[in-house]
Formats: sequence, C-alpha cells, structure tokens
Amino acid sequence: MEHKLAIITDIHGNYSALKAVLDDIDKDNKIEHIYCLGDLIGIGYQTNEVLQLLRSRSGISFVMGNHDEAILDIIGGREPYSRGKEKVHHEWIAAHLDQEFIPFLAEIPVTSDAIYNGKKLFFVHYHLSEQNVFIPLDKEPTHVKLDEHYRTSNADIVCFGHHHVIHHFKSNERLYLNPSSLGCNYHPLATFAILTIGEKGEVSVAFREVFYDNKEFLLGFKRLNVPDGDYILKGFFGDQHLRYM
Repeated sequence: MEHKLAIITDIHGNYSALKAVLDDIDKDNKIEHIYCLGDLIGIGYQTNEVLQLLRSRSGISFVMGNHDEAILDIIGGREPYSRGKEKVHHEWIAAHLDQEFIPFLAEIPVTSDAIYNGKKLFFVHYHLSEQNVFIPLDKEPTHVKLDEHYRTSNADIVCFGHHHVIHHFKSNERLYLNPSSLGCNYHPLATFAILTIGEKGEVSVAFREVFYDNKEFLLGFKRLNVPDGDYILKGFFGDQHLRYM
C-alpha cells in the first residue's frame, strides 16, 4: 500500500503556526504519521502550549533539536552549547517551562529511522559528527557534500531540519529532505512537507505552506519582554510585528 507521511520541523515555540499545520494535516485522512525533526521549543515563547498540543496527540515521532537539548541541559544543571544572549534566552525559556513536560522532552531520541515499502528513512534534526553532536550549519549544501557525510549510511531518504530553508536534493545515493521551519518565517506562513512512498518504492515530495494569523504571537515578544526579542523578531520573522504597531 502507499504510505503518506507529514514531515515537520523547527516549530520553535510557535503554537499558532503548529495548530494551523496540524489542522491542515488532519484534513487529509491518508496521512498516517507525522515525523517532527526537533527544535520544538526556543525562539518562540509558547513553550507549554506547543508541548501540550504535541503530547496530546498520537501518531507523531520526534527527534531532539539543538534548542530542545540546550534547554534540557540548563534544567539539568549542565552547560548548554549556547552563549551570551542566546543562553539568556534559553534560560528564560527553561524558567517558564512547565516541569510536567520535562520527561516528555528528555525521552526524545537524537535520531530515529523507519522503513516504508522497502525505503529506509533516517530522521535527525541536523547532521551529526562522529561524536554524535550536531555539526556547524552549512549554508551552501550540495548533494555531493551530503553524500560524503552520509557515505556509510544505508538510508534511502534523510530527513532533517535546523537550516530554515527548503532542501530537496536527490543524488544517485539517496534523497535529502528539509521542509524548512514550521514556526519561523518572514511571512504569516507555516511550512511542512508531505512525503509519499508508493507500493513499488516510488517517492514524491510536496511542500505546503499554511496561512495563519501571527499578530498576537509576534506582539507577545514585546508584551512578555522575551530576552533577545528584538533580534528574534528581526532575524527570524523579518520585523513583521511593525505592521501592527
């Protein structure tokens, strides 16, 4: 039988965007599972709302993102990767996280895999070093560099996030897919991908953008005095909030 999967990533504490995407996914009863590729929280401030919604649903598999990991490190008394203003932001997120969600976050694995109609899928937030830590962001990826990084992998499809732009690379070795950030966009649009694997292993990918009302979400950065809010609003949302002020 054909398998239809939704791939979401980088929600970044944006409940309004997440709700819009899940509502859109729910309209298609052929989508049988959702894979969430990390960074559930951080950047956006709707931490508990996002985690409550995700935890309330079945049929979602998760992998750990770097923001999720940093916030768990802070809660656990460990030194996170973040420094300076980003660390202050992570500390604020950690302080406002409802502790009931800590076990849910802590149980998320770094990677996962699945097989559909003979196609082997590998899920990860971003590419890992031999020491199993995220490598630095490559802003100019190519299928050649990705093939080299995954030269020992037997995956047919590698799904990842972290870099907030679409990646859709097909080499002779495998397909690489990043649907872009669900929660961070310069427009009031939430993005995700639908991956379909046919009975004979044929693969198709559709990228979707869902409109949502982001006004209250954007204005909340100022209202709540979210640390590094000005930088976040400019760098991750293109100062869209200014149209409401």
